[in-house]
Amino acid sequence: MKQDSIRNAAYTVDCEDYVHVIKFNPFDSGDACSLIAYGGNNYVVVGSCRFQEEDAEVEGMQYKTLRTFHHGIRVDAIAWSPETRLDALPPQIRFCTAASDRKLRLFTSDLQDKNEYKTFDGHSDYINDLVFAPKEGQEVASVSDDHTCRVWDLEGNEKAHFVLRSPGMSVCWHPEEAFKLMVAEKNGTIRFYDLITQQAILSLECEQAPLMSADWCLKNTLKIGAVAGSDWLIWDITRSSYPQDKRPVHVDRARLFRWSRVNENLFATTGYPGKTATQLLVHHLGHPQPILTGTAAVGSGLTWHRTLPLCAVGGDHKIFFWVTEM
Repeated sequence: MKQDSIRNAAYTVDCEDYVHVIKFNPFDSGDACSLIAYGGNNYVVVGSCRFQEEDAEVEGMQYKTLRTFHHGIRVDAIAWSPETRLDALPPQIRFCTAASDRKLRLFTSDLQDKNEYKTFDGHSDYINDLVFAPKEGQEVASVSDDHTCRVWDLEGNEKAHFVLRSPGMSVCWHPEEAFKLMVAEKNGTIRFYDLITQQAILSLECEQAPLMSADWCLKNTLKIGAVAGSDWLIWDITRSSYPQDKRPVHVDRARLFRWSRVNENLFATTGYPGKTATQLLVHHLGHPQPILTGTAAVGSGLTWHRTLPLCAVGGDHKIFFWVTEM
């Protein structure tokens, strides 16, 4: 494995707008291609990707835009529904967005004539993250600068409401822990809530702030990762409420943390968008240094492919894709 190798993106896709947020569909949609959604200043684009790493007949990568959804306002976050199916007749695309007007929008499309969206109102400040219930997709959880985490049904009714002690930065719902919600707060606290009793059941501490992003490892439910200040931090929740491992990585400040979906020791972090570039670092817990360093022109967003060690970052009129080793 090449240590700390600075690499250009393996692939890029040109976009019509600045990409604020980007998200691979984490669920199996019944198709060989991967779905990806990205949000610009006033629309969301849903496309499909296929990479040579998964299909020898593809040269490099194939990308196709499936549909552009008019959004009318800047997109701040996107979550995919597990109900998205390309192998259904008709196909169904379903995702939810958070926007700068503090509203959630639930989009449903058959990629033909049916394109509808519902608006969910309730948050009184910026929404930083949202996620669908991973099994049935009948609920959406969101966290906001208004110091709340809210759980909604698909009609936009509030099903649960957790009061936080600081802005909510990340919310995660693990497919193996369907009745628990992980909420990360800017003050450095990560709490797990039991959705049946609607009580907090466990908390983790960064002991530093601001916590900007946290993620629950898909491959190991005991592992939590986050970035706070300029460091990444990793917890094993059976061992301690304090991080077992932490390392300074981004000179200015770290912005996003995302676990790979195929390897419990692989994760990526991004720095704050600088004047010209954002640094992407891919880390492996068995290596003291990042195993990949990439830069993207004023990048934002970070997402991992469902089945490949491949991550994507949005940027100025572009999406950048990096492939790493396992």
